[in-house]
Amino acid sequence: MTDRHTKFVRGMFVNGDYLPSASGKTLPVVNPKNGEVFAEVAEGDAVDINVAVDSAGRAFEQWSGLSGAERGNLMQRAADILQRRLPEIVALEVDQIGRPRREMTAQLARLPEWYSYFGSVARTYEDRVPPFGKDHLNYTRRIPLGVVGHLTPWNHPLLILTKKVAPSMAAGNTMVVKPSEYAPITPMILGEIFREAGVPDGVYNVVPGYGPTAGLALSSHPRIRKVDLTGGTPTGKAVAAMAGKNLIRFTAELGGKAALVVFPDIPVDRCVAATLFASFVATGQTCVQGSRLLVHRSIHDAVVEALVHRTRAIRLGDPQDLTTQMGPLVSAKQRDMVERYVRIGIEEGATVAAGGTRPEGAGFARGYYHLPTVFTNVKSTMRIAQEEIFGPVVCVMPFDTEDEAIALANGTPFGLASSVWTKDVARAHRVAHQLKCGIVWINDHHRIGPASPWGGFKMSGLGHENGMIAYEEYTELQSIIVNLSDAPFDWYADDGREKRYS
Repeated sequence: MTDRHTKFVRGMFVNGDYLPSASGKTLPVVNPKNGEVFAEVAEGDAVDINVAVDSAGRAFEQWSGLSGAERGNLMQRAADILQRRLPEIVALEVDQIGRPRREMTAQLARLPEWYSYFGSVARTYEDRVPPFGKDHLNYTRRIPLGVVGHLTPWNHPLLILTKKVAPSMAAGNTMVVKPSEYAPITPMILGEIFREAGVPDGVYNVVPGYGPTAGLALSSHPRIRKVDLTGGTPTGKAVAAMAGKNLIRFTAELGGKAALVVFPDIPVDRCVAATLFASFVATGQTCVQGSRLLVHRSIHDAVVEALVHRTRAIRLGDPQDLTTQMGPLVSAKQRDMVERYVRIGIEEGATVAAGGTRPEGAGFARGYYHLPTVFTNVKSTMRIAQEEIFGPVVCVMPFDTEDEAIALANGTPFGLASSVWTKDVARAHRVAHQLKCGIVWINDHHRIGPASPWGGFKMSGLGHENGMIAYEEYTELQSIIVNLSDAPFDWYADDGREKRYS
């Protein structure tokens, strides 16, 4: 385990080892609680991406040539090693992104499940035998794509990467990862885990770097067969254009503007607890953040009063402290964006009911902190209700009817997730079926599992993570048709009889 009082220094992880970048450059990793550089990693560019693709290409034949059971066994071994190294990884994740240890411990404890689940998929996946006709046998095969590229964000560095890596590995692909420059360390630690588990060198490669250099080189590389991105919608559009130019597979989980739709049969205290979790976990830096609270007018005022009280009581502080409930934003840039949107909301006529500023006190002076913020008097056309802020800001809006609630929930360009809160079973399903988003929770929010498909509608992305669908999206489908008949077939025989070919 790295001494946390010593600067963490690593090269890029390629072909099973740490290597310097071709340029010799490094990039700093900053702790958002104090603005201090606590680590340096190799800064890769197009040359390094090409080296990593070469490494993955050489490993592909060996990895894809293993049986599904062999790949599954190695993935289960990796899951066990990951479980053992979680305390170290939690500490590094907290230092990278500032998410409180209490949250990070709970999130990362789930990660081994993904490798166990997709390892089991690799062992047990059954090809299909479609009906074809009495004289023919048709069966299908799932074939790995080859070398794939993963572009991952900073907000859940290892969780989001794992959602990509686990199905990709299970299907027999090799890969090159370009992690966020804010959080490159734990993706490389994952390489150490795979190496210890016995995964062949070159199956998993990581090249830290910046989007315009390493990210662009990976997205446009002619030997990459699929790009899987989690990021903002503008980035998704740009990468999709490059994937289209190369006619390769593309999966993207992009922005969101999730709504909590709360009906009057939900008690006020339960509504408030749900909103706090949905809106402020991870300092609001999640694609499924409950950034809009749509609450029935009959309980609106009571909910706002209680929500403001609870929001003001959230404890900000050192994210390594287990008593801290909210940490800093990941960077000064992200904090500045939140502050800009707070100003926009005020200019548009919304009311700051809680928060809206940086916290006071010497302990916050050097970090990228912002108070959890509640806006009221929000109109659905305001920018703070339409655009992704990616910070601890929630907009409260009342509704009177079920149809109005549905219209408000659907009234943004995004469609990743929303939640419906009601004790009425029929209404819960009726509303869920009318929400234009890929994920709907009923009386819950932010829940995820390796077998549960995850993907968005509209500007929130293409394709899916998790579940059998993710495994299949990392494969080509080959259909094989066998003629079982020994009867001669001569389409052009001049025998005067009517012929049938089907």
